[in-house]
Amino acid sequence: MSFFNHNAKEIHCKIVYYGPSLGGKTTNVQWVYQNTADDQKSKLIALNTDIERTLFFDFLPLNIGDIRGYKTRFHLYSVPGQVVYDASRKLILKGLDGIIFVADSQSERMDENLEALRNLQKNLEVQGYNIREIPLVIQYNKRDLPNAASLQELRRSLNLYNAPEFEATANEGRGVMESLKSVSKSIIHVLKGGATT
Repeated sequence: MSFFNHNAKEIHCKIVYYGPSLGGKTTNVQWVYQNTADDQKSKLIALNTDIERTLFFDFLPLNIGDIRGYKTRFHLYSVPGQVVYDASRKLILKGLDGIIFVADSQSERMDENLEALRNLQKNLEVQGYNIREIPLVIQYNKRDLPNAASLQELRRSLNLYNAPEFEATANEGRGVMESLKSVSKSIIHVLKGGATT
């Protein structure tokens, strides 16, 4: 649900990084932040409690272009990974425009990936969203680890919606910007009146 700031001539869009705990959501947001020019971004905010962590910041990419004279500003959020923090997850999903689902490629984390994906779908439905109608990217993170599942297995288990997908090693930046650019382009397409593909 994009927000139009008519005074600043900006459209504000919200992208949420979702997935299992310690899968790489925070690493993605930090990488984007560290690799965005200072004059294009706000301060990185961390909402930390003893038991959960949420990061967010917004930035104005220069290469996206205008929509009817408005610039597009993206707000990036990471959700707490553990399902027990479901109330925080639901709150962060409110008003979203796109999702990057960050899956942990390690074979032994598949159940947690599946649980996080089911949780995402349920939380979207509760708020009136259909996961098939929201710009969605699936990122298979930690591809550099020796115990990473095959791409075919990850795709078969997790990409139930035929979403754009990217292999990533977020701590090295591999696949991070590609995932963000893909979901950003889908959001822009929707804002211009197109359907999600």
